[in-house]
Amino acid sequence: MRTEEEIYELILRIAQQDEGIRGVYMNGSRTNANAPKDIFQDYDVVYVVKEIKPYIEDKNWIDQFGERLYMQYPDENPDYPCDKENIYGWLMQFRDGNRIDLHVESITHAKENIWNDKLCKVLLDKDNLFLVVPQSTDEDYRIKYPSKEQYSCTCNEFWWCLNNVAKGLWRGEIPYVQDMLNFHVRKQLEKMLSWKIGIETHFSVSVGKSAKYMYRWLPEKEWKRYLSTYCGAEIEECWNAVFRMCDLFEDTARDVGEKLKYSYNADESQNSRYFLEHVKELPKDAVEIL
Repeated sequence: MRTEEEIYELILRIAQQDEGIRGVYMNGSRTNANAPKDIFQDYDVVYVVKEIKPYIEDKNWIDQFGERLYMQYPDENPDYPCDKENIYGWLMQFRDGNRIDLHVESITHAKENIWNDKLCKVLLDKDNLFLVVPQSTDEDYRIKYPSKEQYSCTCNEFWWCLNNVAKGLWRGEIPYVQDMLNFHVRKQLEKMLSWKIGIETHFSVSVGKSAKYMYRWLPEKEWKRYLSTYCGAEIEECWNAVFRMCDLFEDTARDVGEKLKYSYNADESQNSRYFLEHVKELPKDAVEIL
């Protein structure tokens, strides 16, 4: 596996030898001093170029980065929005284990947008395009102090969406249940746990994408409680995970509400849980819900 130094040297050498490439910058976890370092970190690289079209049309120029195991052209997928005149990318997994997510970007687009991501780090600037780029920071990704409305709506979304989970489990519609749990209900739990971490760290940290770094600040017991809210495809297993999720959310929401001096709607949670428990015991031949 090529070392970090070898990859950086390769990225810069290619840029220096190509007159069409006028600048190079990186973003992502490798420019984030607070992100854990490991062998799976990819290289998020952007070449700022005079013209994008020649790089898209030349299918061989990316071969110089090394032998690829497989790759993806996200900007060729009709289901994804793209702007080929301004930015285009290749996601490359190499046979030696390294991964480079490479983009070419127009000079105009780069100058207008580089400031939008505070994790940007300029590696090469042939024409002084980016005269002052601040030191990279994860500031934009840190937990934000929630307003009273955000807190209230998060609680409401959590307890309300469990209505869909209940009917999905009663019907035995496991794919629907998993989507509701992980894409809707869980996101509210993640936010509430993140706010708890934010309070304890004075809102100075980021929990990462999908809250993957929560384990760094949650007590081990609480982290294990969170992991226990995941479930497989068995109906009873799902019900048990749902109730564990309810317990953890309620405990966390009450704690966050108390510390932020926000009112927690106990009636809402109580009635939502009543509905869940009732539907769990509802016979399959029932003609009425309540």
